[in-house]
Amino acid sequence: QVQLVESGGGLVQAGGSLRLSCVVSGRTFSNDGMGWFRQAPGKEREFAAGINWSGGDTRYSDSVKGRFTISRDNAKNTVYLQMNSLKPEDTAVYYCAVSKSSSLSSRSSDYTAYDYWGQGTQVTVSS
Repeated sequence: QVQLVESGGGLVQAGGSLRLSCVVSGRTFSNDGMGWFRQAPGKEREFAAGINWSGGDTRYSDSVKGRFTISRDNAKNTVYLQMNSLKPEDTAVYYCAVSKSSSLSSRSSDYTAYDYWGQGTQVTVSS
């Protein structure tokens, strides 16, 4: 049974930082591309960041580029999202997901390219 468990969300002031973690079990994590998505109230789920199986290739949405960093530790079956210079518009539930592909592609920003999802962790940025 595949499980993804996110943690690290919370309430932070604008300009602050948070680090999200996602632990994956039930599959060979080191073969998987991974992604972070987010969903704000009343909005569609949107891609934030993606990483390939080795961590050597990453991709970001324009809205988070330069502020967020995705990374992974295959020995710990964990993917991270370091979020700096947070803005109120970053407020959302953040989800990690296992990609259907080990590598990034033009489809990596599409939620349908992912097989398994975590339960989400709330990030709230106050102004």
